[in-house]
Amino acid sequence: MSDNPTRNSFRRKSPTQRFLSILGLAMFLFYFVLGLLIIFWKGFPIEINPAFKNIFGVLLIVYSFMRFARLWQNNFRD
Repeated sequence: MSDNPTRNSFRRKSPTQRFLSILGLAMFLFYFVLGLLIIFWKGFPIEINPAFKNIFGVLLIVYSFMRFARLWQNNFRD
C-alpha cells in the first residue's frame, strides 16, 4: 500500500508551515465567498452601483484564485 506523496510532503512540514498552509486555504475561501456574497447579495448594506459591485466581486474572486495558485505552487509541487 503506497501513501500519497502529497500527503507525505504535508506531514513533513513543520507545524508553522502547516498552519500557514491551512491559513492560506482559509483566506482563499474567505475571499472567494466574500466575492460571491458581494455579487449575489440583493440587500447589500452599502449603496453602490450594481456594475461596480459586480466588478469588485469578480476582482475578489480572481484574487482568491491567484492566492490559491500560489498556495498550490508552494505546497503541492513535486
